[in-house]
Amino acid sequence: MNSIKTVAFCPGHISGFFEPILDKNFSKTGSRGAGINVNLGATSEIIVHKSNKTNINLFLNNKKSDYPLIPMAIKQLIGNNQMEITVKTNLDLPLSQGFGMSAASVLSTTYALSKIINKSFYEALKASHYAEIYYKTGLGDVISCSFGGIEIRLKPGIPPWGVIKQINGNFELVLCIIDEIIDTKIILSDLNKIKTITKYGKYCTNKLKESPTVDNLFSLSKLFTEKTNLASKKVLDAINIAEEYGKASMCMLGNSIFAIGETKKISNKLKSYGNVFLCKVDDFGARIISY
Repeated sequence: MNSIKTVAFCPGHISGFFEPILDKNFSKTGSRGAGINVNLGATSEIIVHKSNKTNINLFLNNKKSDYPLIPMAIKQLIGNNQMEITVKTNLDLPLSQGFGMSAASVLSTTYALSKIINKSFYEALKASHYAEIYYKTGLGDVISCSFGGIEIRLKPGIPPWGVIKQINGNFELVLCIIDEIIDTKIILSDLNKIKTITKYGKYCTNKLKESPTVDNLFSLSKLFTEKTNLASKKVLDAINIAEEYGKASMCMLGNSIFAIGETKKISNKLKSYGNVFLCKVDDFGARIISY
């Protein structure tokens, strides 16, 4: 194998609410819930060289990184094959703020690599999903951002167990980072928090199934935010400010919010709370850019 380069993009994913469902089989582990894929995500360039041993060089946003999620997924995907792999991933949004960047970074990597080593997209998806479950960086982002659009996760895990239904809608979103990062692993390891999250995540998912609209997704997301006590006062204040001109809720799990409505007015109001990003719904999911 001579040097081969492939580039893939994966959208970010915002989860409005979720019901964690854990299983000994990682393929069945994940979440029910709902969210939105956005056109700010992760772009990964993969360069593969012949080698007599496996060596992975990872760069995140042009800096050498030891982020463990990506190497784990790569090793699962390549198995016993030996090669030198250079990964250059650029993120449009920060990690650990509820934007699905961990999922986007790992899936864009494995998808690009799968093209080079003749593996299926499903194998890339599975490797990424397993890595994210193992490191507890998320529960439903990988499967969601693989498809794109606005989705209800009806059953947890990856296909054939995981089932997703899409909701029609295309609009501009305002994202705002309000405070320091939330450690998803800590939340997902807290049994008391998980109990409350599960209760309201199940309720919200069932309600959205009954009336699968964007307005209902936002209303239920805000209900979930309030009932689970995951949001700080500052986050709740920002949500209320944004709702003067539309609908808003907390990104799960991050000290950040997402909003729709009068984009310019919402953006101006939120600038005093933190960094603001504008994006749109991404309908296409993970995809190869160049090969």
